[in-house]
Amino acid sequence: MVFPFSSQVFFNISMAIYLFCFLGYLIFTASRNKIIGTLSTSLLIIGLVTHSVGLLARWLETHQTGYGYVPLSNMYESLIFFSWTIVLIYLILEFKYRQKIIGVFVTPFAFLAIALTSIVPGIDAKITPLMPALQSNWLAIHVTTCFFGYASFAVSFGVSILYLIRDRRGSSKEGGAKWLPSTPVLDEINYKSIVIGFPMLSLGIITGAAWANYAWGSYWSWDPKETWSLITWFVYAAFLHARFTKDWRGRKAAILSIVGFVAVLFTYFGVNYIISGLHSYA
Repeated sequence: MVFPFSSQVFFNISMAIYLFCFLGYLIFTASRNKIIGTLSTSLLIIGLVTHSVGLLARWLETHQTGYGYVPLSNMYESLIFFSWTIVLIYLILEFKYRQKIIGVFVTPFAFLAIALTSIVPGIDAKITPLMPALQSNWLAIHVTTCFFGYASFAVSFGVSILYLIRDRRGSSKEGGAKWLPSTPVLDEINYKSIVIGFPMLSLGIITGAAWANYAWGSYWSWDPKETWSLITWFVYAAFLHARFTKDWRGRKAAILSIVGFVAVLFTYFGVNYIISGLHSYA
């Protein structure tokens, strides 16, 4: 199969669609027009399909260059995949809970993830041979599970921001933010997002350890990426532990979710650009 356009064309189209979806969800939030809400979701699905075609095209391009690998090997490819997983996780939760307003706080992440590939210096879309450590079947398994976890946490972050807005303004004398879902609904979506993400992150860490043993002869070396992944894991483990044992809900849970996503961002970006280590190639 040969696509008439490069993968980058599909990614740029999907990026533009995600921006329009954000605007659509924003207008829906202000107007409560069901037609606009439906169109925004429909457009987001089209964006996800376009994005998926782009990922397939990128995979075919790696084979056409003779390298033939799953396109998850560098910062450019991981950002593209991160954006895709965010949209997929969000759509699953939207269809389950019917809360389109959350799209206002989630679709910007999908847009920015792709936009960063053109903004951040050093991110190159060029297809190059994989370094020896990446030439393994563990690559797709490890990166896929990690990024499904990251995407779920991105959604929980957006929901937590909405929760804090609703919680703060909902109790105000002016009548609050009635345009937002109720705090119990937002709290439930936040919890379910983390329930999806935590097992994915756990699998990512486990498969990463197996891959590390294959590539470097050690399951764990306290590399900065490994260390911060573990810190992130403990934050979300604390969230779930507090939920199960103390029935911890509401504002405290939202704040902990936000702290967890800050740890995710540092694990993903900070380690690569600030701290050198075995994962600096990513």
